[in-house]
Amino acid sequence: MGSLNPPRPVLRLVPMVSRYDDALAWARERVQQQWGELALVSPAFVFNDTDYYDDEMGTELKKQFVVTTPLMDPATLPEVKCTTNLWETEYAQASGHPERRPLNLDPGYIAEAKLVLASTKNHSHRIYLSRGIYAEITLGYGRSTGWKALPWTYPDYQRDDFQQFFTECRMLLRKLLRERPPGEEIPIV
Repeated sequence: MGSLNPPRPVLRLVPMVSRYDDALAWARERVQQQWGELALVSPAFVFNDTDYYDDEMGTELKKQFVVTTPLMDPATLPEVKCTTNLWETEYAQASGHPERRPLNLDPGYIAEAKLVLASTKNHSHRIYLSRGIYAEITLGYGRSTGWKALPWTYPDYQRDDFQQFFTECRMLLRKLLRERPPGEEIPIV
């Protein structure tokens, strides 16, 4: 029988999609106010890997990723997703943009061996967590292979430029884990 151990902390990842730079800036500010310093911010990548969002978000979308410190307890992912869902609604109501959904926030986390995303949608490869939130491993990471897509991995998460940013995030996570005092509890932020 294995022994029960607390999970290792992870790096909170907040992907954000919009056609509006002010929406991305608004989301970055909210993330920082709620969860702490923006440790890494990706470029606002052109996001044209799918037309899935065109009807509710428009075209010429950009996707940006931010990660925050301090590290988080992976068990708090449902709370993070519920918070970002509220922010999407708040921004849509206050922004005055014509799109039904001018901002999309799909949080998750980066652990040493995987990138996990939260979702409100159930599917065969998703596991229920709590509060109506599911999780999926979107990418795996192997020492000799780097990031590896799974059969359900979204096309954009397979892009080299995205994965280069995720590698930078993973390196930051490993550094922060090495610097943690032994036995230090994970803050719930």
